[in-house]
Amino acid sequence: MAITANDVKKLREMTGVGMMDCKKALTEAEGDMDKAVELLREKGLAASQKKAGRIAAEGMAYAAVIDGMGVVVEVNAETDFVSKNEKFVDFVKGVAATVAANKPADLDALMACKYVGTDLTVTEQQQEMVLVIGENIKVRRFAFFTEGVSVPYIHAGGKIGVLVDLDTDLSAEQVETVGKDVAMQIAALNPRFWDKSQVTADVLDEEKKIMMVQMANDPKMASKPEQVREKIVMGKLNKFYSENCLLQQEFVKDGSLSVEKYIAASAKALGGTITFKNAVRFEKGEGIEKKQENFAEEIAKQLAK
Repeated sequence: MAITANDVKKLREMTGVGMMDCKKALTEAEGDMDKAVELLREKGLAASQKKAGRIAAEGMAYAAVIDGMGVVVEVNAETDFVSKNEKFVDFVKGVAATVAANKPADLDALMACKYVGTDLTVTEQQQEMVLVIGENIKVRRFAFFTEGVSVPYIHAGGKIGVLVDLDTDLSAEQVETVGKDVAMQIAALNPRFWDKSQVTADVLDEEKKIMMVQMANDPKMASKPEQVREKIVMGKLNKFYSENCLLQQEFVKDGSLSVEKYIAASAKALGGTITFKNAVRFEKGEGIEKKQENFAEEIAKQLAK
C-alpha cells in the first residue's frame, strides 16, 4: 500500500513523533493507522513523551546578524554537552534564520513558521531534534532588531547571547568593535537598566528609603541633620546609577571612562555618530526551575534495568 504525505502528517499530529519514524511505522503497518500508532508506542513513544516533560535548562543562547537583521535566540536542552552537538547547534542557527526570514510576533507564531530549508514547522523540526538528540529540546525565546546596526556577541560558547542595537551614520564594520565592547560589558555585568533615565520613581524611592534606614542605624550618620543626610543620599544615588545603569557604568576596558563616554569618544575618533539604542541579553536557563532528578542519574537507572 502506498504511503502518502497526508498519512504521515496525520500520524505525526496524532503522536507528535518525527516524520521519518512515522513513515517507517506506516510502511511496517502497511498503512494501518492504528497499527502504526501501536508500533510507535512499542518503539519508544512513551519515552519520547517523557522527554517532553523533563526540564530543559541547558542548551545555548545564540546571536547573529542575518541578512542585515540582528537576531538573538535561546534554545534549551537537558544537558550542557548537547550545546556542543553539531546537529543541535545547526538547529539553533536555523531557528535564528527562521526568525530573520519571518519576523514572528511571538513564540507561538515562530513555532508555526516553516523552519528554513524544510517543509516542516519549527514545532515539527523541534520534535525531530528530540528524537535525533535524545533529550527534551525547546525553543524558549527570541528577539530581533530591524532598524539601526546590530552587533552580536556570544559568550562561552552560548552561555550568554547579547545583541546590541546602535543608531549610527557609520558602517557596520566601523562600529563593530564598539558594539562588541558594549555587548561584552552587558554580558559580564548584566545591568538592570540601560540608562539612568529608565530608572523609575518607585525604584528610586525604594533605594532612598533603604539608604535613609542605613544611615539611621549608623551612629555616625544618625546624629547628622536631615538636610545633610539627604545630600549624602543623592551622592549614593549617583553610585547606584554607576552600578546599575549601562551607560553610566565604568567601562570595563578603561576605568577612566563611563560606557556612554567611551561610545562618544569612539564615534569622534571614527568621524561619525554612534548612539546606543537598545540591547537584549539572554543567559541560557535563566529563570528556569531546575528541581528535577539528575539526568545522568536517570540514565544510570535506565542502564541498570
